[in-house]
Amino acid sequence: MAKTSATKLDARVRTPAGSRATRRLRREGRIPGVLYGGGADPIPFDVDARELRIALAARGAVLDLALDGETNSAVVKATDHHPVRGETTHIDLVRVNLNEAIQAVVTLELTGVDEAPGVVGGGVIEQVTREITIEALPNEIPESIVHDVSTMEMNDTVYLSAVSAPAGVTLVDAPEDTVVATLTPPKLGESDGDGIETETEVVGQAATPAAAEPSADAESAGTPSE
Repeated sequence: MAKTSATKLDARVRTPAGSRATRRLRREGRIPGVLYGGGADPIPFDVDARELRIALAARGAVLDLALDGETNSAVVKATDHHPVRGETTHIDLVRVNLNEAIQAVVTLELTGVDEAPGVVGGGVIEQVTREITIEALPNEIPESIVHDVSTMEMNDTVYLSAVSAPAGVTLVDAPEDTVVATLTPPKLGESDGDGIETETEVVGQAATPAAAEPSADAESAGTPSE
């Protein structure tokens, strides 16, 4: 598996000064953060919001954080987001050794869904497990683990034991009988379009003669008073 390249991110050391200073930083387009790990004391920093957004969207898990004249290889430990806008409001990074394996959570992606015989026959695939924990060298962490479900038949179940990890990547912390996806028949009536149409026609036909026949009340209402 090809190694992923690290993304450079320029940061500056900051002095924690309370929530007011943090709000001022965000108004200036800077995002506060803290760098942990590596046997050193935590270092508060701030980064340009746009550069951080681009770095987090880039391929690869490792960030080369340029801080106080030194470059630190780091991965994201945690992020806080604005409850409405969804933008990052704070980030925690942790130093990593590029020669030591670390654990990370990655997306489990299913391919071949539309080609699965059970889906072609009207069934529905439900993905139960969408993320899995893996272990790999920092620069070999994939964006996702891909599993092909193009051979799934009706009522089939795929377990984690069937998922293969790329070379250099190990799946961890999940039993092999963890359900990844199921393929079930459509619920009764979901694809019975003809039956629904016939029933609608019958109701419509029954309603037409009744509507054309005036009621006794209508006749009385239409008779002029003397």
